Amino acid sequence: MIMTRYTLFLTFSLLSLLASAQSKHEVRAAWISTAYGLDWPTVRAVGASGVERQKRELTDYLDLLQAARFNTVLLQVRLRGDVLYPSALEPFSDVLTGRTGANPGYDPLAFAIEECHKRGMECHAWMVAIPLGGRKQVAALGTRSVTRKRKEICVTFRGDHYLNPGHPDTKEYLFDLAREVVSRYDVDGVQFDYLRYPENGRSFPDRKEFRRYGRGRSLEQWRRDNLTETLRYIYKGIKALKPWVKVSVCPVGKADDTSRYPSRGWNAYGTVNQDTQAWLSEGIVDQLYPMMYFQGNNFYPFALDWQEQSHGRQIVPGLGIYFLHPREGNWKRDEVERQIHFIRRHGLAGEAFYRMRFLADEDTQGLYPELERHFYTYPALQPPMTWMDSLPPTAPTMPSATENIHGYVELSWQPSTDNDTRNAPTYVVYASNELPVDITRTENIVATGIQGTTYVYAPIYPWERRKHFAVTAVDRYGNESQPASVGHTIDEGDGNHADGT
Repeated sequence: MIMTRYTLFLTFSLLSLLASAQSKHEVRAAWISTAYGLDWPTVRAVGASGVERQKRELTDYLDLLQAARFNTVLLQVRLRGDVLYPSALEPFSDVLTGRTGANPGYDPLAFAIEECHKRGMECHAWMVAIPLGGRKQVAALGTRSVTRKRKEICVTFRGDHYLNPGHPDTKEYLFDLAREVVSRYDVDGVQFDYLRYPENGRSFPDRKEFRRYGRGRSLEQWRRDNLTETLRYIYKGIKALKPWVKVSVCPVGKADDTSRYPSRGWNAYGTVNQDTQAWLSEGIVDQLYPMMYFQGNNFYPFALDWQEQSHGRQIVPGLGIYFLHPREGNWKRDEVERQIHFIRRHGLAGEAFYRMRFLADEDTQGLYPELERHFYTYPALQPPMTWMDSLPPTAPTMPSATENIHGYVELSWQPSTDNDTRNAPTYVVYASNELPVDITRTENIVATGIQGTTYVYAPIYPWERRKHFAVTAVDRYGNESQPASVGHTIDEGDGNHADGT
């Protein structure tokens, strides 16, 4: 009996370790919400000091994410008919300065992209699609509101304003917003939130359009087709501009009822008319971030359902970590930990955390240090978009290493010959005490997303020092080149080194 219990304990421990195993390719994302300044900004960009404080708030968040080896930032840049960048279509949001339409004195989106890329992280422009806000929000925008400038594509429902997905010009307006961002900024992705009808919105005021464009379909199917056509139009338009830019949607957290588990009246297909299965099977989305802010059997079977219908596209469940806060739900931290284990065990593309303030907040039961120490121990690369491009770039050449007087190793290399300025690769540095350096082993990754052709290897603790190095190039689709071995050896005895190939 004792042996049986011991065997079971070892088996359970082994399974736990396997479940926690870090994949080399994994999306590790955090949403930074700007609506009402929920996450950022909490200070106004009024005067030079206000601008600097606002910037510092954002970079403090980015530093936290970098320290915990996150690789994706989902920054909300369109709120409710207002935006966080200079736009010809919609005004600046008042969250920046306290005044709608006021220029904050810098470009927040350009700043965020630059700072994310400095830290080796992708920056995705998160845009709210259909809702335009309540009466107060629309009144504050005045004549600059789309409800005034493009009245024909807007409707009012239950006291709130919306774009009308049934009007054929709505998809063009949303694409114009996306095109403005993609063409002007070096974003890595565009994410659409609220690309859906209001929940239980049977009486949504689109009957005129339905009579004109329904063509024998049921109202519900016509509405689902409207959202699918909107996404198709945007996806194709973005890919024509910059095919490596990821297009994602964050749908309702349950696609539909499963054969064994009901969605309890809250699902993408029936409640808000999102036909996510059609999006995935047609290939008009690169990633889905379903908002899976649930526990237990409201999470696990539905996460598996998303993966089973993914058609090779990337599913990144959104985890509702705000429920860890005592004022929100007071979940136990191990609920989120089990969800991450499940995501990894079943091969989903990664996870996203809603939202940044709760990730950084000490009142969320120590989640951040747990991620930093045990779940995100090593960096991770982005999963490749092989459906867009599966050809790896050429490897960097002539790598070299020099140990400076401080004991740091200065690595340098010649760039990949695929160094197209629009699609320039970034670089990954690996280090190991064994030759050849095995780039398949996650623990050998030292740094990812390096934009230049130099890197300073400076481990904090002496026992973490590695002897040998390799460098690879990664294109913007996520394809990785063959490694170029640096051939540098650190002498563990006295810190001297020898170069060779």
